Amino acid sequence: MRRFNPKYIRIARIAIIAIVTLLLIGGYIIYAKRETLLQNIISKAKLKAKSEYNLDVKIGSAHFIGLSTVSFSDITIVPEHKDSLLRINKFDVGVKLMPLLFGNIKLANVVLDNAHLNLTDIKGIKNFDFLFKKKKDTIQEKKSHADLAELANNLIKQVLYKIPDDLDMKNFLVTFTNDSTSVNLLTQTASIRDGKLSSTIKVDNGIAIWHFDGKMHPSDKNIDVRLYAEGKKLDIPIIEKRYHLKVNFDTITTRLEKMENSGGITKIYGYWSVRNLLISHPGLSANDIIVPSGSIDANVFVGENYVSLDSTSQIHLKKLTIRPFLKYEINPVKIYSVKINTDWINAQDVFDSFSDGLFDSFTGIKVIGKVKYHLNLFLDSSQPDSVKFESGLAKDNLKIISYGKTDLRKLNNAFVYTPYEKDKAMPSRIIGPQNPNYTPLNDISPNLRNAVMTAEDPSFYTNHGFEEKSIRKSIATNIKQKKFKRGGSTISMQLVKNAFLNRQKTLARKAEEILIVWMIENNNIMSKNRMLEVYFNIIEWGHNIYGINEASHYYFDKSPSELTLGESIYLASIVPHPKTGLYSFLPDGSLRPSLQKYFNLIGKMMAGHGWTQPDSTGYGYSSVRLKETLRNEIAPLPSALADSLLKQGGEDDDTPIIEPAQVEKKPNFLQRLFGKKDTTAKKEQKNATEIDTAGKTPKQIRQEKRALKKLEKARQKELKDKGLL
Repeated sequence: MRRFNPKYIRIARIAIIAIVTLLLIGGYIIYAKRETLLQNIISKAKLKAKSEYNLDVKIGSAHFIGLSTVSFSDITIVPEHKDSLLRINKFDVGVKLMPLLFGNIKLANVVLDNAHLNLTDIKGIKNFDFLFKKKKDTIQEKKSHADLAELANNLIKQVLYKIPDDLDMKNFLVTFTNDSTSVNLLTQTASIRDGKLSSTIKVDNGIAIWHFDGKMHPSDKNIDVRLYAEGKKLDIPIIEKRYHLKVNFDTITTRLEKMENSGGITKIYGYWSVRNLLISHPGLSANDIIVPSGSIDANVFVGENYVSLDSTSQIHLKKLTIRPFLKYEINPVKIYSVKINTDWINAQDVFDSFSDGLFDSFTGIKVIGKVKYHLNLFLDSSQPDSVKFESGLAKDNLKIISYGKTDLRKLNNAFVYTPYEKDKAMPSRIIGPQNPNYTPLNDISPNLRNAVMTAEDPSFYTNHGFEEKSIRKSIATNIKQKKFKRGGSTISMQLVKNAFLNRQKTLARKAEEILIVWMIENNNIMSKNRMLEVYFNIIEWGHNIYGINEASHYYFDKSPSELTLGESIYLASIVPHPKTGLYSFLPDGSLRPSLQKYFNLIGKMMAGHGWTQPDSTGYGYSSVRLKETLRNEIAPLPSALADSLLKQGGEDDDTPIIEPAQVEKKPNFLQRLFGKKDTTAKKEQKNATEIDTAGKTPKQIRQEKRALKKLEKARQKELKDKGLL
């Protein structure tokens, strides 16, 4: 064995002794000067808070206790000319020495007594808005150079480092107040001892008592905590007060199992679960949505320019297990990827796993067989027209043993149909031969059948209730226009909406509509001809005008079999917005010029399908005449106002209708979901009532103004009923 040279050993000893001596001397100097250093640090922090954030920070006293613990008292933070933000009577904080040597501040122990964090947002003035203020050059630098993986890794580490190994908190009050809401949370006690977390939180002066408890080992990146209320469900009052969204649950569990950073990717492995979750909002569902149990094993991967939920993640909902993949890339352009897959699942387990109050139509249904679902969505925001969308629910020996609350076979025979107007039931009618207005499919003009299919669902006879091409086009249109401009409803979906569901515009109703369509189409419950026949006999064609027989007599005093090509294209044009049908006409009974483009568009599409002959004269546009008895109901209107009125209504407006000169702004998704109103509607109405007085007598001007006022009152009432005013 080779022996080290004694000379080198002596040199190493001397070096070690010298280093230790220097460390001791340096440590002694720092220890002796630490109070001075502390005060200097506090002074710099106060100056920075004042100069960069306009915060007045005051500290009654600050001094060291022991080797690494600093004790503060009487701390106040007040933003300039705003409400006081923070007050703390006593705050002791200790740090670990070893991480400190490497520049990391890791809290060892924290004592907090009698503190108040006061957040206010009064008349648009926030006392915490400094949190969102950043220097512009800093923002630009982060946008262009930020590595998301590194940011995520550092952020989580900093959060974990700020969770102390030992915590003793008493009477920490957090309040939030805005113009309409006031919430306060008082943490009476909170402690961490030997990795065990426990707390007691009083909500709104004792309305409820919350508890956080569980395991807390931040140094090992191991956290497993739960939140629950004492003796009752846990409500989140601020969400209900602010958004009218009721959310409560028994227990929520959060678990951080592992975090690692390698190969330029930060990987976060976690678990979240909830028991007896209740969600209630009129924009989501007419009924409370109840989830008895749900959980997600979430593996979140963060790369240099993306955040993703990896496909190894799993969502568990009662008897269902779903494997989701979500990815959001931020540069050089925003790219969205969504994939959802399941294994083969017993079909009955799917229906049994529906949350209570979600899909009433399937309550009690019994089925056999298996199903398997997949979804694939890829959207490059710079190329929305190239969006990729695939969705499919495969079946294996699926059979319906017994129907539940709703018998999906009812449309195969005569049935009673009750239409609704603004959630009010209209007179019921029989859809069948017993009704003199009922029209068999063979007695409906082929012109009308083909015109409506061209406008609403050209592939009706070949699709299975869904048209992916139409859905892709709808996604692209909505992305480009940044609002819900175009839907993707097929005739099958419109039929189900009218025949089986209420008219409430909720996300749950739309999902239920899709599932009913799939069940009907993929189990051959109805033939395509029967679906089309029922569709023409129940859809709305005008105010209290239902079914094609009523419509053809109302507008043209004809039977459905006598409708011309032009009359058929006109009727197809009003399917998405039936109550505006009369606005298409001028007082002499002819159609408005703005509809010529629509006629040419639909006519050319029909000719392309071989359903009519090519026509350079407008496909019957000039021959359409409203029946004389209705013409006196047509008031003289400026073209811009009439075209604007024509675009009202239409929940799933995917008809290729031309854009009018003025289009009423509709609320976006969040506005419709949480009830925010569109404040621009009144301005547009005011501009729309202006008339051209050139060449008109005072009497004519007065008559036109009276007609406009009458129409505007009706229009405003309709907008109010829709929640847009």
